[in-house]
Amino acid sequence: MTDLAERSWRLLRDEPRDGATQMALEEVAAETALEDDLRTVRVYSWEPSTLSLGYRQDADTVDWAYCEQEGIDVTRRQTGGGGIYHDRYADISYTIVAPASEVPGDLMDCYELFCEPVLAGLEAMGVEADFAAVEQSSIYYPSCYLRDINPAHDVVAPASDGVDARKISGNAQYRQRDVVIQHGSISYDLEPTHHVGVFETDLELETFTDRVTSIRNEAGIDREDAVETLATALEEWCDADEGDWRDDELEAAADLADRKFGADGWVRNREVLETGVQ
Repeated sequence: MTDLAERSWRLLRDEPRDGATQMALEEVAAETALEDDLRTVRVYSWEPSTLSLGYRQDADTVDWAYCEQEGIDVTRRQTGGGGIYHDRYADISYTIVAPASEVPGDLMDCYELFCEPVLAGLEAMGVEADFAAVEQSSIYYPSCYLRDINPAHDVVAPASDGVDARKISGNAQYRQRDVVIQHGSISYDLEPTHHVGVFETDLELETFTDRVTSIRNEAGIDREDAVETLATALEEWCDADEGDWRDDELEAAADLADRKFGADGWVRNREVLETGVQ
């Protein structure tokens, strides 16, 4: 348990939602943290499966025809990095939202703090994971899981394999109205066909499987157990109470998803909203 446990937190075991709504809910949670003094940790999944592009990622790196053919949604994150294919089954995602004044100002220190429950959760699942001990060079830059592996925020397993350890989780942060938002993708299983197929590239599937591992590969536990274990780790980390989204938050997120995260202008061209609207 951290010093953050002295504040008010809620744990959301969230239901599957589309990509635009998932991104909008993070910004809504930021407003709640500031205006209502309530911080959020949550575990969630994506329905339909979604490709989330990094903030500055070129839309030309996406195989739009493949995504449409396979029913894969596309949105754009506020965080940088490469695109991540969030499979409805194979991906487990989480979010941590807290006022910036309550967390380390140094980015790397904040990553270390916010990844504590992720590492604790993986350990409880039986996965020997840790921050990467060594850097690994980029294989395909547009893909988060095939970019260079950075010891600052990339989690690998088994950690004892050193340079041969494979990526199991990518994590990223951004700040919205004096609130720090960290979200991350954890591979429960591997879906290399879609992970490679969503990009405009001819990469072999082995390129992905040689670089990435999963909870199922490392520990063999059921997905439901993995989700619950991660939720428990987040809950214990900040002593959170079980919670739900309020109706007004869901309404605000639906509006923001429609105006921004689900809008073609944002997804393809990173067009900002009208002045004064976040």
